Amino acid sequence: MLTGLFLLAGVFAILLYALTPESPVFRGPVLLASFIAILIGSLLSILFVVRWLLRPYHQLVGEAQRASVASQMLKSQDEAEFVLETFQSVVAQLQEQRKELEQLSVEARDRATSAEKFSERIVASLPSGLLAFDADGRSMVVNAPGRTLLEVEGQVLGESYERLLEKHAELASMIADCLARGTLYRRTEIEAIGSNGRLRRLGATIAPIEWQPQGSPRGALCLLTDITEVTELREQVALKRNLESLGEMSAGLAHEFKNAIATLQGYAQLLESEELLNEVRNLSSMVTTFLNFARPQPLEVEDVELNELVHECTTELAGVKFVIDSAGPTVVRADERMLRQALMNLLRNAAEADRGSDGSVFVKLEKNTIEVRDSGPGIPEAHLSKIFIPFFTTKPQGHGIGLALAHRIVTEHGGTLTAANSPHGGAVFTIKLPV
Repeated sequence: MLTGLFLLAGVFAILLYALTPESPVFRGPVLLASFIAILIGSLLSILFVVRWLLRPYHQLVGEAQRASVASQMLKSQDEAEFVLETFQSVVAQLQEQRKELEQLSVEARDRATSAEKFSERIVASLPSGLLAFDADGRSMVVNAPGRTLLEVEGQVLGESYERLLEKHAELASMIADCLARGTLYRRTEIEAIGSNGRLRRLGATIAPIEWQPQGSPRGALCLLTDITEVTELREQVALKRNLESLGEMSAGLAHEFKNAIATLQGYAQLLESEELLNEVRNLSSMVTTFLNFARPQPLEVEDVELNELVHECTTELAGVKFVIDSAGPTVVRADERMLRQALMNLLRNAAEADRGSDGSVFVKLEKNTIEVRDSGPGIPEAHLSKIFIPFFTTKPQGHGIGLALAHRIVTEHGGTLTAANSPHGGAVFTIKLPV
């Protein structure tokens, strides 16, 4: 701007000098007046520029005078020093506030980290399986019990529920329904087949996760609990009560049958009818067996070594191939005579199932557990819940008392007897006795 003014003044002076007559009388005053005008204009321009340049400085001084820190310090007489002192004071306060903010940020980060670790410990410590899925159906959380119940390995986070639950179609269908409609499932029992081929029962509670207000996509939270043992125990207790009622009711009836059969046997011997005599003997054997079942006898408890007992029982059954897998001697408190009878019934039943298959009976002992597995066709699913009921049998010559008696003996010892189909083929009966 100054350069432009100087050029403009110079052009004006040149024009004025050129237009004035050449007489010194005229040109001298004109040149003097031009010089004075240019000088005054330059001074005014310089003052204007300086004022324009100092405007931010005056604004800074005004802001410093209005600052709250200015009243807390000795105001300097020099404006530059005053502004500098004010600026330094403000910077010092800002630094203190920055330190406070950094400290608060560190504390907030520590609290967030601590809360996250605490949540992870809670999830990891849950005895139940915990699964969480986002709105797209991909897994966000799968804790260790959940991995065990679902029998999954490797990286599972980020997997879709269809892939994660491909072996559990019923559970996958419930998750899909929860994600799509927000359906809540409370303590629902589902069945699952484990890798060992055994049926397991799981208790599932599935609830929707609302990320935002209604109408937005939702996730799903699933809690899984293995209730197989509880369900089996409940069924065992119910069966035991039914068998006790049945035994009390039929004990008197069986006794009367036995008296009548004894009379029939006497007449059959007099008639010397071998066919009739055999039928009477079979009927007498069945009634005697049922009486043993219907009349519980007191236990004579003693120390019993299961390994020895199993070998003795297998030795008594000739013509059957047994494969015994024993983890070593195990001693339990039991009535040896009654436990022997229960074990013999199971071994004999397994041997009859193997007839025609040229298979073996496998016996596995591990701590207080005895497993008896045959190589037969297995048990139909519809019959699994009935095989321990008296007189239920699928054998043409069977009475249906052996398994019921074995079940009653084991339950009287405080143990459990369960039946299932083995993934290797055949049926497997499992006795679990109290240690």
